[in-house]
Amino acid sequence: MELVMFSKMLQEFDVDEAGDIIQDIGFEGVDLTVRPGGHVEPSRVAEDLEPAVELLRDKGLSVPMLTTAIETAQDPTAEPIFEAAAACGVERLKLGYWQVQEFGSMREKIAAAGEALEGINALAQKYGVSANIHVHSGDFLSALSPVVWMLIEPYDPACIGAYPDLCHMGLEGGRSGWKQGLDLLGDRINMVGVKNAGLFPQKDAEGNTRWQGQLLPVSQGLTPFPQAFSYLKQLGFDGPCSFHSEYQGGFSFKDMTTEELIQQTREDLAYVRGVLAGL
Repeated sequence: MELVMFSKMLQEFDVDEAGDIIQDIGFEGVDLTVRPGGHVEPSRVAEDLEPAVELLRDKGLSVPMLTTAIETAQDPTAEPIFEAAAACGVERLKLGYWQVQEFGSMREKIAAAGEALEGINALAQKYGVSANIHVHSGDFLSALSPVVWMLIEPYDPACIGAYPDLCHMGLEGGRSGWKQGLDLLGDRINMVGVKNAGLFPQKDAEGNTRWQGQLLPVSQGLTPFPQAFSYLKQLGFDGPCSFHSEYQGGFSFKDMTTEELIQQTREDLAYVRGVLAGL
């Protein structure tokens, strides 16, 4: 498995500076953002992606995956992103999200996403770059692994795959749902999201107790990483594991400074390396 850092959490730095930090922390590569506000703007992917990838590779960092906001092949930036990724030798893209906020719309949303994937699959076939659906908790179509399986199953695994996020899988299935999800997605897994979270009681406006997700260090939280990585090893997964380090803002157990975030990421990386060494 290749341990890489999601560049979103170092968005305040340019690619050069972010690469130096990621290298210093000890990662092998970078999950590079190619979406609005990312390290590479989608409208400039043809001009800016190759120099960014080369700069990171010159630092000894791989770029095995890109995080995009692509939801449909009709997005005018979709094909240029696939084309630029292929030209740079980047074999995996993370897709954007299909939201499901209105109750009663689930079947309609699944059908619409299925139609969108037909066009995305054509781009993946054309350029030899896989497109992957991120398992994300909350009001997203991809909150549950069985739905992700339904969407990706008709397609060639080399073109359309799964991006299980161990944090989000734990939030939606903290007892065994995360495990069943990994089992189901199996050999369709092309990358893995590394973070962890717990559920904590909060009072709503009416004084009722509600359970809210909160990001925790990777060694804590609902998903037991030693077991999760043992299952990934059993599946033969050997792709990139992207550390998200979303320790800033209200979702985190602590709203960290950038320096604190970097230190916590060092600790997360050391923990995961220890887990892998014990498998």
